[in-house]
Amino acid sequence: MKITKSVQSLIEEINDDHLSSNPETPIRIDAFDLDDDIKIELISKKFKDIMEILGLDLTDDSLKDTPARVAKMYVKEIFGGLNPANKPAITLFDNKYKYNEMVLEKNITFYSNCEHHFVPIIGKAHVAYISSGKVIGLSKLNRIVEYYAKRPQVQERLTMQIANELKSILQTEDVAVVLDAKHLCVSMRGVKDETSSTVTAAYSGRFNEEGIKNEFLSYIKN
Repeated sequence: MKITKSVQSLIEEINDDHLSSNPETPIRIDAFDLDDDIKIELISKKFKDIMEILGLDLTDDSLKDTPARVAKMYVKEIFGGLNPANKPAITLFDNKYKYNEMVLEKNITFYSNCEHHFVPIIGKAHVAYISSGKVIGLSKLNRIVEYYAKRPQVQERLTMQIANELKSILQTEDVAVVLDAKHLCVSMRGVKDETSSTVTAAYSGRFNEEGIKNEFLSYIKN
């Protein structure tokens, strides 16, 4: 079926608005049938094709190893969160101090990539919870954010995935997550707005209470 120009323009506009109907990362069931070395080899060949189509001279010393570098970066680094084997191991501890106020880790730097244009999303995550009897090592909050960020993402999904993971691990509904991020697909292309950022939030349990939510927001504003 031929797509008219007006319909195609609408599709592109919707994608630019970062809408997604899937709360889970859309990964194929055979995503990990190939080992990392084979994936790197195949991606390297495909990326070489892209560079050659763009007209680049891959015999140049500066460019000849770029396909392999990009492939390794994709598999081992910036999209490493696709592989469940890379999920951080989490150890919980008893809340021996009976601390029943919120625990907040703020200004967690994260780097992700827009799944519509494969360009970076750069932001800060603010993550809080109220213990139901267990506490988590603070660095593990950073690791959880990093794990889910290392995927092609939309910010709304990333926010939900971090919140849902914390609720599952800590066995509590008392979780809050706020992400404030700059999308390079907005600043370097399309509308080319260099100053705007996108804020998304997930509140559950006691963080839906006005007093506790306002306390959380007052902390992350400072």
